[in-house]
Amino acid sequence: MLVLLLFAGIQTKAQNEHPWSGARVAIFGDSISDSNANNGNEKYYWYMSRDIGIIPYSYAENGRQWDRIPVQAGRLEKEHGQDFDAILILMGTNDFNAGVNVGEWYHEETVKVEAAAGEMKSMKTRQHRTLVFDNSTFKGRINIAMDLLKKMFPRKQIILMTPLHRGYANFAENNVQPDENYTNSCGEYVDAYIQAIKEAGNIWSVPVIDLNAISGLLPTMSEQAEYFPHDTDKLHPSDDGHARLAKVLEAQLRSIAPRTE
Repeated sequence: MLVLLLFAGIQTKAQNEHPWSGARVAIFGDSISDSNANNGNEKYYWYMSRDIGIIPYSYAENGRQWDRIPVQAGRLEKEHGQDFDAILILMGTNDFNAGVNVGEWYHEETVKVEAAAGEMKSMKTRQHRTLVFDNSTFKGRINIAMDLLKKMFPRKQIILMTPLHRGYANFAENNVQPDENYTNSCGEYVDAYIQAIKEAGNIWSVPVIDLNAISGLLPTMSEQAEYFPHDTDKLHPSDDGHARLAKVLEAQLRSIAPRTE
């Protein structure tokens, strides 16, 4: 009986321990994840550190867009080399606000290629695509960043997260941001940028956690003042908002391997 109880105790401990416990996780992103721009608030990964024991390395920076990912990756490599487990990327809301064109993933052209499907091989006319590496477009920036990350850290787990919903923000006379029900300066709703992040998961073979859909945070609703208490800032979640993000991520990460080597 004692042996059975001990075995049951070991099983319970193993079941309760989160698979990401002890994982060394690099955080790339903008002010939502920037530990130096917390305004006294908690960050979701600090909650995750206390809840499940991840070890976060934050390289997120206030106001940054996807074209900053290579710089953040360079800092990670300089400080930790390959001595970490995974990368979480929460980025894109500032690309939308800046009116960065969404762009295209691929450039296509008509070419000749040798092929055979049950007949003698011959030169066939086909469409051929190549990735677009254009730093002036959102999809081009993602391609540039992911290509670099896959080459710098080929054996590491890389996870994308979609940006949160956007409420109204008024930070200064020269920094007023309407809520997500308005298009940006290039005529796009934020939805196009959310969709691009989702598509990037398939293009670059990385998991995507759709925080826009599953976080439960909707700053355009006055009933969510607990998560966005400042009338002039409905972009950055409160401590309660970050705690909720942490719980959502902890649940989602149970189904994603923290280490791939």
